[in-house]
Amino acid sequence: MADTALPTVETARAGDRERERTANDLGQALTQGYLGMPEYEDRLRSAFRAQTTDELHRLVADLPVNRLRRNDPRRHAAQQRAARLSVKIHLAAYVAGCLLMLGIWLAFGFGGGGWYFWPVWPIMGWGIGVASHAIPIWAHGSMSPARIA
Repeated sequence: MADTALPTVETARAGDRERERTANDLGQALTQGYLGMPEYEDRLRSAFRAQTTDELHRLVADLPVNRLRRNDPRRHAAQQRAARLSVKIHLAAYVAGCLLMLGIWLAFGFGGGGWYFWPVWPIMGWGIGVASHAIPIWAHGSMSPARIA
């Protein structure tokens, strides 16, 4: 039988995705001041010539990769978009719920029931929840969803 041992992490072939991620990390290191331009260019060339994942890991071994990724402006922009989208979804569900409750109230009112405006209580309670979700995001656009929750 042929030896079909799986490659270790050090000897695993590097794909385009790994090279792109390493290049992105190097670019963030350059923009955040961890690398100078000549060193960045050398490492970038090496990243695209790398054959194994170990070669890629060695290129960023002396860099604070987690901090670089945490401070990535694209990541912050994506978090802001996600936070705004979550408010829009919450608001749409609130409006749909309000319309449903008002429709039920009207149906019972015309059907001979009382005209006591009971939807005010769930509308007000749910509205407080929507407002407490939306105000921090719209007032402080730079806040991420993790800090708000």
